[in-house]
Amino acid sequence: MSTNSIWLNANYFSLLSFLTLSVASFQNATVYDVENTIFVDEFWGNYYGNKYRHFSEAWRLQSKEDARNMFYFAYDSYMKYAFPQDELNPIACTGRGPDISNPSNLNINDVLGNFSLALVDSLDTLAIMGNSSEFKKAVQTVVESVSFDLNSTVQVFEANIRVLGSLLSAHLIITDPKQPFGDMRPDGYNDELLSMAHDLAVRLLPAFEKTKNGIPFPRVNLKFGVPNDTITQTATAGAGSLLLEFGTLSRLIGDPTFENAARRAVDELWSRRDAKTGLVGVAIDVNTGKWMGRQSGLGAGADSFFEYLLKAYILFGEERDLHMFTEAIQSIKDHLRRGRKHCNEGQGDPPIYVNVDILSGSMVNTWIDSLQAFLPGLLVLSGDIEEAICCHALYYAIWRRYDALPERFNWQLKAPDVRFYPLRPELMESTYLLYRATKNPFYLHVGREILDSLEQYTRTDCGYASLHNVLDKSQEDRMESFFLSETCKYLYLLFDFENPLHNAASMQTIFTTEGHLLPARIEKTWEKYLDYCHNSHNDVTNRTFTDNMQCDKIAPERTFSLPLRPDYFSQLKKMVGHVT
Repeated sequence: MSTNSIWLNANYFSLLSFLTLSVASFQNATVYDVENTIFVDEFWGNYYGNKYRHFSEAWRLQSKEDARNMFYFAYDSYMKYAFPQDELNPIACTGRGPDISNPSNLNINDVLGNFSLALVDSLDTLAIMGNSSEFKKAVQTVVESVSFDLNSTVQVFEANIRVLGSLLSAHLIITDPKQPFGDMRPDGYNDELLSMAHDLAVRLLPAFEKTKNGIPFPRVNLKFGVPNDTITQTATAGAGSLLLEFGTLSRLIGDPTFENAARRAVDELWSRRDAKTGLVGVAIDVNTGKWMGRQSGLGAGADSFFEYLLKAYILFGEERDLHMFTEAIQSIKDHLRRGRKHCNEGQGDPPIYVNVDILSGSMVNTWIDSLQAFLPGLLVLSGDIEEAICCHALYYAIWRRYDALPERFNWQLKAPDVRFYPLRPELMESTYLLYRATKNPFYLHVGREILDSLEQYTRTDCGYASLHNVLDKSQEDRMESFFLSETCKYLYLLFDFENPLHNAASMQTIFTTEGHLLPARIEKTWEKYLDYCHNSHNDVTNRTFTDNMQCDKIAPERTFSLPLRPDYFSQLKKMVGHVT
């Protein structure tokens, strides 16, 4: 067999129709049927290359414009039909606020607090797109119309990542002396956004002060503090994903109170990891400090806890954050990872991270959730590019099957357990970071497919709607604020090669879990990693992330060939039940 041959799956690349071509077309090609996988040489390799290895400049620019238009259609619709309420109902073309008549409706009330959430959450997206006039107008509107002196009970985590993080990001953009996105300073700006951020954080602090161990209550009333009847169970991610925002605020105002509170919560959660497995649970009781249930995983309830361990190190440079992340990711790989040993070589099932028992590491169910699609992006930041490629490929395979990511996908049944898709951004974020790390045009194709899916199935007369059911594409009348702050932002940045964020010489930044931009004080670790792997002299001095990253597996040609072997893509298609 030719050394130039390539493994392809006829179903995956929709090539079965080509099998009707005349024998003359195949006179220089040999075809082998191997367990429903076809082995072909240069003939199919050329077709494959033409489909995925090139993304034209004209198509990139068009995709950039389409992503920009997606954001503005959604943003303008919110401002027209919903502001000053928190969210847009994109089907009814109305606004949505807290469900005052039903305080137990946490799906709504945890997020919406009568503080014009979608506008606040959109601020740095406007700046990143270079829209100086609208950014200044939006900032002025927030300053004049938004207050946190409200009888609103909200989730601490959601208020932190969506509101506090956005206010801090916008303030830092305004006060950046370099003004990389253009002139973003409103006339007469006097640190109002920073003052608002401080006010909000003060209103969130009672969640920490009411507990003996420093693990915060999940909810506070912005006017009255922790409600007497509040639920004491909180997600690990909810309690442990506050450090980027609280730490940034502390450093901006010179008050360690907020960073100390967030760090203590992280330390308390970390101290409760299982002694044998090193794993943490997905929920904990703030009074007893005991895990609620025995499940451990990477999806809902835990995801951003791990994300913030690494990002805190990148942002603040404190070694203890890196130490915790390193130990955590090793425990995760030891106990949650299943499948073949190496991502892109050898035999066995595709790698997958499952939900396990915190005490034994034994698998407890056969589903993964859409929030776990953040993991490839986190692995990119840590320098583990090959593992990121495999994790991303699984979620992309699911997206290809449904044109969306169901909230839960049962990989054993090859069907969704929860069919809802609320326009989540995690796959877009990972796609963007993988492209920046590898420059492989494959990820531009992925981004374009996501963009097309959203336009085809979620667009309404005045915005973009969640999918109630990914199978029949029925819609639900809600457009969460993260669609503006993350989903649209990452799609736009994927295609905007010229964005100042991509100028490493002038921009050292990190995104929060809500996609808000904060200035980093150390180098981007994936760039350092790539420099090390691609430099024949291996002259990188700081090898914190590179000692165990298997650099020999990433050859330069990987920037233009597919990131994953085609037969592995075929495995993933079968794994998620995609047969067309």
